Amino acid sequence: MPAPLTAQQIALYMTKRRAGGRQEVAAAAAGISVSSAHRIDHGRLQPKAAQPRGRRRPDPLAEVWEPLLLPLLERHPALTPTTLLEHLQEQKADQDWSSVKRTLQRRVQHWKALHGPAPDVMFPLAYQPGEIGFCDFTKVKRVAITLRGEPFPHLLFHYRLAWSGWAYGQVIHGSESFVALSEGLQNALAACGGVPRELRTDRLSAASRNRDGSYALDITPRYQALCAHYGLAPSRNNRGVAHENGIVEAPHGHVKRRLEQKLLLRGSSDFEEPAEYGELLSEVFSALNAPRQRRYEQELEHLMGLPAFRFADYELLSVRVRSTSTIEVRQVIYSVPPSLIGRQVTVRLHHDRLIVYLGSDWVCQLPRAYGTGSHGPRAWCIDLEHLIDGLRAKPRALLHCRYQRHLFPDQRWWDFWQHLLTGGDRDAAARLMVEALYVAVRVASYELVLAFLQQAQQRQTLSLSLLQQRFRVPPRRSALPDPVIPQHLLASYDHLLPGAPPSGGGSGAAAAAQTAQAGAVPQPLAAALPAG
Repeated sequence: MPAPLTAQQIALYMTKRRAGGRQEVAAAAAGISVSSAHRIDHGRLQPKAAQPRGRRRPDPLAEVWEPLLLPLLERHPALTPTTLLEHLQEQKADQDWSSVKRTLQRRVQHWKALHGPAPDVMFPLAYQPGEIGFCDFTKVKRVAITLRGEPFPHLLFHYRLAWSGWAYGQVIHGSESFVALSEGLQNALAACGGVPRELRTDRLSAASRNRDGSYALDITPRYQALCAHYGLAPSRNNRGVAHENGIVEAPHGHVKRRLEQKLLLRGSSDFEEPAEYGELLSEVFSALNAPRQRRYEQELEHLMGLPAFRFADYELLSVRVRSTSTIEVRQVIYSVPPSLIGRQVTVRLHHDRLIVYLGSDWVCQLPRAYGTGSHGPRAWCIDLEHLIDGLRAKPRALLHCRYQRHLFPDQRWWDFWQHLLTGGDRDAAARLMVEALYVAVRVASYELVLAFLQQAQQRQTLSLSLLQQRFRVPPRRSALPDPVIPQHLLASYDHLLPGAPPSGGGSGAAAAAQTAQAGAVPQPLAAALPAG
């Protein structure tokens, strides 16, 4: 309702109007609006409180609102004003409706407020110290994180205490999984120093089966065992209602914005190792937790204590090592030491690594690889140190090995190998490259050996013997030498016959001297038997 006009404003306005001033000028002088001046001129100084103001111009939607647009809204309340305007332009193409867009938006908004479906009601929530913690996975989308120039598929695990806002985060390799949830949650609880009474998540498949039925039966046994180990009561939000997990969902954006700013200051989003990326993420969470330190210390007094030992944050798999000195885990081929060929080994599968055991003995640790593809192995994870000795014994295998590209440490080595192949003699190129890789693994370093190869190639002096001389590597013996077996003369066996006179040839010193003078008798090859 318009504000009431004072007698002074009315008198000043009328004075200006009687002096011949225009309505706008007189209104400005009196400090009132043009609408108020219009009311004064028409004698309507104060409208009735319960009487709405009428229209001052014709309704531009009068011809189309009720017959055309309103039935559509009643059938489909989710229609937007933009969609209705486009429909109106199609149905009434003889008229330009773009000028009534704002009028249509207000009309639709008013109709939905009176007749449309009611939106969800948001309730302000208050939590008690130590009552509940939230956790979730999120993906970094606006920044491309790379490792040594290669894309790094990963997620961020985010844990947050509801009362104090204390948060923890870490890098998760690959996608959501139970081992990633188990490790991230346990690391968060250890860093926090205590356990809340309840843990809330969304409906992530690492913890629940997401099917209709009993809530208790929907939780996976492994997740139930993990929560029971720490004394946590698991809970989750309704399907598709992300704001029920808003304590951790909303801060995702704060974390990722701070991470983006850190990367801008760093000047690069490429890292040598995942641990370097993890350290940067730890700095982001330390900065987020700094203003919440006091409340965190207060909440820490209400948290439950940690158990004496951790829950398993890995999967146990039993696989057999193939004759290729490899194992296959989750459609990824990994190389292992060749001494394990034919043996059954146990693999502890973490989200970022594999630990191989033979019985109860630790054998090796491998970085976990992820890939894409629906047929065959998705990726290869080849450690040249496992295979270099076998490859040196069979250098021509390099020419046709299925994972040939993965035997080279980086792109520069691969480019050098491709250049060698263009030289013509592929066998010689394979022997030279295998020997170079052997020297880089066993004797020197990749950088030093590659620098030597490139310099020798520029001088056109590159050869296998030069490489072995430079790094003092003895030539590989392709095979054992042919054994020289001395053959006794037949006459030396006459004394074994009954009644045979002793001959000069025997097993004594004279026979040995005679054999030595005669030398070794070459053994003939076995003749092929005739057919039939």
